[in-house]
Amino acid sequence: VQLQAYGGGLVEAGESLRLSCAASGNIRSIGTMTWYRQYPGKQRELVASRSSSGRTTNYADSVKGRFTISGDNAKNTVYLQMNSLKPEDTAVYYCKAIINWTEYWGQGTQVTVSS
Repeated sequence: VQLQAYGGGLVEAGESLRLSCAASGNIRSIGTMTWYRQYPGKQRELVASRSSSGRTTNYADSVKGRFTISGDNAKNTVYLQMNSLKPEDTAVYYCKAIINWTEYWGQGTQVTVSS
């Protein structure tokens, strides 16, 4: 099983980016998928999560109204649409998924927002 995150980049404040996180391999079950971000020297913090059904989503207060998590269960993929980006959103973004009742992390993808 692999979890791959991609879609980061360099944008200006106010612009948008969409991150993707795709699971592949021998997948029998996927549970909650979650996006985290990490600032240099800090612990990872939760950005947004989505239940496997998609009926339940949660967001950090700092991104509510700007970020949207969604998913495509047929593709085993979760997305993070990030709008109205701010310089303080600059971080490495990671995805985590519960696959086959085991926790997996994807590699980080850098998001840089210039002012």
